[in-house]
Amino acid sequence: MENVTIRQETVEDYEKVFELITAAFQDEEYTDHREQYLVERLRKSVAFVPELSLVAETNGRLVGHILLSKITIRNEKETYGSLALAPVSVAKNYRKQGIGGDLIKKAHKKAYELGFDSVILLGHADYYPRFGYQSASKFGIRLPFDAPDENCMALELRKDGLKSVSGRVEYPPEFFE
Repeated sequence: MENVTIRQETVEDYEKVFELITAAFQDEEYTDHREQYLVERLRKSVAFVPELSLVAETNGRLVGHILLSKITIRNEKETYGSLALAPVSVAKNYRKQGIGGDLIKKAHKKAYELGFDSVILLGHADYYPRFGYQSASKFGIRLPFDAPDENCMALELRKDGLKSVSGRVEYPPEFFE
């Protein structure tokens, strides 16, 4: 495998990231094929954390991207901060080389360093558990839309990061535009 560098996304990367995400999700079945627009909207929102928008680069070419953005988990009594992983993209010719996994691990590490306790996602049940994701329902967390339980996942970035957290995930409005 070629040498891959993971770094924070810059404004100069935006156009190439848009193209990368578009191509990465083009043939995916369970998508609305609009992830690239979601990323554009989230960059302009209060949910955006620039340090958690990362790109993978090799030989000056962007081959991967990941975005973690702020969300809340709310129940009748309390509101908790968390992050959503959406989306993670890898160029088709660079898949199955560990780039997606490296992006996920680097994003988790940076989120931990920034003081976040957890990450929530809707994703492939056979992929994300290898990074520590478990069913969100195990923590008493539910997503605001119908999806199979095995695809609704949560990760504790810190020991007991979700111990006293339960409720419904509230995504920023940019997720639904």
